[in-house]
Amino acid sequence: MDHSREGIRDEGDFQKLHQLLSNYKDCEISLIFNYIKDDLIYIVESLNTQSLLSELKSCNIPNVEKYQSMRKNCGTSIFAQNLVADILAAGREAFTGFLEGLYVLGRCHRHPNLVAVMNEIINTGETLVNSILLDEHGHSLIPDLKKIQKHHKQYLLKKTQTLVENKPPASTLEQKHFYISERYVNLVVVCTQYFRQRSQDEITQAGEKLDSCLQKTKRCLQNIVPKRLFHWCHQLKCVPRIVMVSGVPGVGKSTLLQKFTNEWVNGNLYQRFSFVFFFKFRELNRLIKESSLEDMILNQYPYLQSQIENILQHPEKLLFIFDGLDESTHQLNFITSKLCTDTKQKERVNIIVVNLLQQLLLTGCSVLMTSRPTRLSLLPTDIFQRMVEIMGFFPKERQMYFEHFYSDKNLSERAFRFVKENDTLYTFCYIPSYCWIICTVLSMCFKVTPTNNVQLPTLPKTVTQLFVIYVANILKNHSQNLENAREVLKSLGRMAEYGILNRILVFDKHDMASFDEKICSSCLLSSFMTESDSASNVTFSFLHLIMQEFFAALINYIQFSPDSLAKSLSEAQSYQDGRGIVFLKFICGLSDKSTRSLLTPYLGELSTEASKHVIQWLKSILADEKLQGNIRDNRKLMNIFFYLFETRNNELVSASLKSFKTLDFFRIHLMPLSCDVLAFIIRCCNEIEKLHLNECYIRSEGLNRLKPAIHNIKDLSLFTNDLKDSAMTTICSALADPLCKIQKLNLSDNGLTSSSCIELANGIKNNQSLKVLDLSCNCLAGPEFNNLIDVMADPCCKIEELSLRGNGLTSISCAQVAFMVTRNQSIKKLDLSYNNLEGPEFTEFIAALSCPKCRIEELLLRYIKLTEHWFTQLASGISKNKSLRKLDLSENNVAGPHFSHLMETLSNPSCRIEELKLCGIILTDDQVPLMVQLKNNKNLKQLEMSNNTISDRSACYIRQLILQSSSLQEVILDIKGFSKETKEILMRELQNLHNDVKIDIL
Repeated sequence: MDHSREGIRDEGDFQKLHQLLSNYKDCEISLIFNYIKDDLIYIVESLNTQSLLSELKSCNIPNVEKYQSMRKNCGTSIFAQNLVADILAAGREAFTGFLEGLYVLGRCHRHPNLVAVMNEIINTGETLVNSILLDEHGHSLIPDLKKIQKHHKQYLLKKTQTLVENKPPASTLEQKHFYISERYVNLVVVCTQYFRQRSQDEITQAGEKLDSCLQKTKRCLQNIVPKRLFHWCHQLKCVPRIVMVSGVPGVGKSTLLQKFTNEWVNGNLYQRFSFVFFFKFRELNRLIKESSLEDMILNQYPYLQSQIENILQHPEKLLFIFDGLDESTHQLNFITSKLCTDTKQKERVNIIVVNLLQQLLLTGCSVLMTSRPTRLSLLPTDIFQRMVEIMGFFPKERQMYFEHFYSDKNLSERAFRFVKENDTLYTFCYIPSYCWIICTVLSMCFKVTPTNNVQLPTLPKTVTQLFVIYVANILKNHSQNLENAREVLKSLGRMAEYGILNRILVFDKHDMASFDEKICSSCLLSSFMTESDSASNVTFSFLHLIMQEFFAALINYIQFSPDSLAKSLSEAQSYQDGRGIVFLKFICGLSDKSTRSLLTPYLGELSTEASKHVIQWLKSILADEKLQGNIRDNRKLMNIFFYLFETRNNELVSASLKSFKTLDFFRIHLMPLSCDVLAFIIRCCNEIEKLHLNECYIRSEGLNRLKPAIHNIKDLSLFTNDLKDSAMTTICSALADPLCKIQKLNLSDNGLTSSSCIELANGIKNNQSLKVLDLSCNCLAGPEFNNLIDVMADPCCKIEELSLRGNGLTSISCAQVAFMVTRNQSIKKLDLSYNNLEGPEFTEFIAALSCPKCRIEELLLRYIKLTEHWFTQLASGISKNKSLRKLDLSENNVAGPHFSHLMETLSNPSCRIEELKLCGIILTDDQVPLMVQLKNNKNLKQLEMSNNTISDRSACYIRQLILQSSSLQEVILDIKGFSKETKEILMRELQNLHNDVKIDIL
């Protein structure tokens, strides 16, 4: 293949990759391929098929043509799996060509998993095979350690091999157990730097290249399968040892760790760890006395006593798992925490954990931890070398969950069909815990009404309603014992609230008796709590922490006390670690009369006074000056939106958010339910004009949840959300709405292909509001692109600014764009940067520029890959254009022999160009003097020449241009060839002589 063609990001790295692949043995190639197979499938699914197959064809991969139809007929997933399997079967030459082709695509398609795979091979090189083998076979151990390791694995196997599924009354009172290997449904896990602090400069730095920005931001979206948690991290260029898994309540953090541990036990994962120690923070909370790390381990695994010292001698062979940091009563203080470097040293649990994380205790060991995101806001998260976030179930996984839940296939299909037809229920299903509640409620309903036409009496619209319906169904099936239901729920509620506010999640019989002596004998108890036997005690905990938080809120409506409620609200709001957020959502949700009424038949009337108290509390929060107008803490704002959403109180929302004109949730991962909340807020607040959800990873499902509201937004930005073509139906619907207000729409970097152009064209055709459209960094080149251009060429089209940068356009597209430019006189700004426009059809675009009908005022042609002779023709087109005011020709080879023609055109006194960018070019000492001619352009106000190469001795010509120009108002220079001294002299001279000109020499 031609290694010199455009697309090679770094020739040195490419040659290193090529050399490494050549040196591997056939068996090693096969080993590496299987090691990265999951990543490759995900990468193939995500890349533009046309670009991928074109690259593979140039790499001599056989029978490439068949995959085009395969993707269309079988879908992306089957296509990706078959392609990767075929490459593996074809042998080393195909695999090598495949990887080299992906590397080339990596320049324009900075897919984070692709970057990670290439970085790992290039940086670990010769040691990669040994690392893979170590993970497969593990370290060699002395006989005694091998024997006790076997015992340890057998113990953990019993603990992790089954998933426990609690069943409420009306189906069975017993728990069901399933093998995790058969029942586990994969969760979507993405690598995120979102908890790390960012400087404002990183986000908004002026003049930063768009593709560089994408390279930074898209690092947040690397898909991580469990077996990659401790694989190479390309951001830090190392194998991480300290890893954090975060996720919202109920999203599956604990189950993921159970699956992870089970895979290690069975030899399928990370055998580099000779011993894995699994701790739950909720159990560590019960360690009141100080304890050493050895004691902590032996308390959980007493059979390790004889070998504990030998085990701890090799920290690099150890993995510590800590589940549920948000459930810990201990604060992790990384600044003033006491030093602990001895495994026998007795300290509080939090001190031991901090020293493990800081690698001061057992240096070289690995730590895997989980937490809700809210708790992480209090930690210096740079301590974690990899942070991943569980996104929950996507549609395919939801269906699999239903199939696993119901043993009857027909019942599974009926239940899933019912849920899919109800948007709210389907939205809830992205969280596994909510899936379980929905499936449980439906199974009870289906049992009562075993017909195909079964309907729930009430469909939940909020999370609070979901839990209320769950509890109501349990009480309904306990109708013969309802006389004491209110008292039992009182006791459960008091205990739940006390536990939430004091971080107590596990209760023994003494704890239970302190709230109600009879509670342990109630038949209702097993519907809400689970019992666990240990060697020393019998303990109880709620089926899930979310269930405990619900009952903690409910007690305030069953047994209202103004003082108690005020105290609970104040305490829950004050917790900086976020432990009160879900509790507050429920307490706000129960303020809705229609929600409370679902429990009335079983519990009697719930307090109206409590509802009034909560509404008044919400009003006081929203009246806080810090929240008015411009709020910086968008996570806090989103939580408040959730509180409002749960109330279903439209008037409260409308009255409280009058001052909010803009909502910006930049880089906050928004789940489908968050999008439902935003849609509710926007529908209630007509004042909101700007909605920016850039890099929120909402995907097409999240966008669909916003569908009822987005047509009301004037400025809608959805930059980097992986929307794909499927989202265009929602976008088209919003644009075609007769009441559509959208004036600015940003869909850049969303994996759109030419297929999306048909839907988008239909939306624009029926729209009269859209003025600015940004489609940058997609891949719209293709047969359907013409549909979009035809619509925008219509004189009735109102679009004034259009960005098509980085869309894989070729010179063929120039003819289409030229047609649009001459027909639609509304377009004032056109961005065609980062496309390969060289070719015979480019002359048609030049002719369009020369056309009297052309009204373009700003033209961006940065890095369009034209060779120098084209700039003579382009100069001719510019000279004939009467409307052009701003021109960007940066990063093109404009500095050849034809540079003089360009300068002659731009220097003509009749030239109307006011802003000129010539960044990223190399000028010889013979060419720089030609730039002095620009002084003749009496309209030129701004000149930018960043990232250029000009020698020191040519500096005088730049100085001469600036001093002799009568029109320049701003000059930005960043010249690589200038020495520090020359820059300082230029700055001093120019600032002294031109006080009225803004001059930046970077």
